[in-house]
Amino acid sequence: MRIACIGSGNMGTALMKGAAFVVGGENIDFTDVDADKAKNAAAVLDARVVSSNAEAVSVADLVFLAVKPQVLSAVLDEIALALKEKPTILVSMAAGWTISAIQERLRGKQPVVRIMPNMPSLVGQGVIALASSPQVDDKQLSDAMKILSKSGIVETMDEKYFDAVTALSGSAPAFVYMFIEALADGGVKAGLARDKALILAAQTVLGAGAMLKETGRHPGELKDMVTSPSGTTIAGIEALEKGAFRGLVMSAVDAALKRARELSVQ
Repeated sequence: MRIACIGSGNMGTALMKGAAFVVGGENIDFTDVDADKAKNAAAVLDARVVSSNAEAVSVADLVFLAVKPQVLSAVLDEIALALKEKPTILVSMAAGWTISAIQERLRGKQPVVRIMPNMPSLVGQGVIALASSPQVDDKQLSDAMKILSKSGIVETMDEKYFDAVTALSGSAPAFVYMFIEALADGGVKAGLARDKALILAAQTVLGAGAMLKETGRHPGELKDMVTSPSGTTIAGIEALEKGAFRGLVMSAVDAALKRARELSVQ
């Protein structure tokens, strides 16, 4: 299998690092308007840099569209002719661009896989939502999922849920970073050195998430396991509830959802 990655930003490069484990770096081609950026990404994987998007598509079995949403239309116009010659699979991560919008821009029923990876994909711990067009067969879908799974867990779902995915797993890492920072600030207020407080806060959030995932228990049950009668944890929970912590988090996800729908390309 030969893979082309149009765009060599952080997310595209991270996904190609995972792809290299499956197909080998020598079978990956990068293109980018910033030639130096593409060369740097390719050098890490022993991959190639090609001179144009059309050239990359012409030899690829799988094409990752790792470009910003506002430039995707121009990229699709550039590669449209090369795509007419073979049923190359497109994997798009452009927020707001639906499968039907991509196919309409190409004026054809190109096989398209739409994904929504979040930032932790950069360290192989991401959540990647995936939807595919009917033109993608089982083997092609399996190949794409095998590559993507190197960057995190892959969840297949109906495309109609992608705005919700954007609001939750896409935006929430920023909310979690704010929470970690706030925890560390609390630790500093309590007398801990800043570097120690950050390590403790980050590992606590990481460990809590891992425990939830591995045990399969409801988060409320795990919360109760930590909470002793008249103890420190219940005192902290009371403070969070007085500040409408849960309602505020839900409002943040809802605000992100509304913005995702505004940006969606129908």
